[in-house]
Amino acid sequence: MEIGSLKGKALPPPCLLPQNTAPPLRPRINFSQLSHADHTLTRIQTSGIIACLRANTAELAMEAARAALSGGITVLEIVRSTPGVFEVLKQLVNDYPTTVLGVGTVLNIEDARKAVGAGAKFLMSPAIVKDVIDMDGFQNGEVLYIPGAMTPTEILSAHDSGAKIVKVYPVSVLGGVQYISALKKPFPHISMVASQGITIDSVGEYIANGASSVVLSDAIFDKEAMAQNNFIVIRQLAHFATLQASQVLEMLDFIFNYYFYDYFHIF
Repeated sequence: MEIGSLKGKALPPPCLLPQNTAPPLRPRINFSQLSHADHTLTRIQTSGIIACLRANTAELAMEAARAALSGGITVLEIVRSTPGVFEVLKQLVNDYPTTVLGVGTVLNIEDARKAVGAGAKFLMSPAIVKDVIDMDGFQNGEVLYIPGAMTPTEILSAHDSGAKIVKVYPVSVLGGVQYISALKKPFPHISMVASQGITIDSVGEYIANGASSVVLSDAIFDKEAMAQNNFIVIRQLAHFATLQASQVLEMLDFIFNYYFYDYFHIF
């Protein structure tokens, strides 16, 4: 998909829009009236990108995180296996209080509680971890939990268990953009994060086909750049990724307003 490819072209009438792929509406929101989890969810949806950081040392994680955030990333996940992950998280929460920071690959309730205690606003898992779904912080809306799911049955089960958004993983193995598009037909009401093997140049396609957000790991935290401590490259990749997401989100907003706002107000 070429970002901005609709510019200058006549748009088809509303009746030709696919019924299950209507552009998402992102209205003005009063954040003060949202729960912490809903606030985090909205920030993830309006960002379009969750940057996923894994590093071999706490020092490398800290510097790489700072580089990505300076490049425009507003939602950052630090993988649990990163040494000193909770200390890194605490420092970043202190230094970047308005950034949405979370912990990924959370596989048990102990790590979930440590992450929340360190200031995580969201938790992410590659599967559905029942103990995390049942924890008080999730049930009372204090923290957003994003469980991983692969099949339609798992996705619906996670949603029915209370998950406000589900991570579709491993998406590139399952069919990539086409898989997300197919899932949104029976589940247009379920917010989905596409995760695994996503490149920056495919961000727009995933969002345009129904993903609320995408997880970018090596695409931002390039392995060679990480090995060479080349934080300039990481900042540049982060900037390029956020630009791709913002362009497609703006385009979808424009399409929605054209079809579903201006059209109905004319008639």
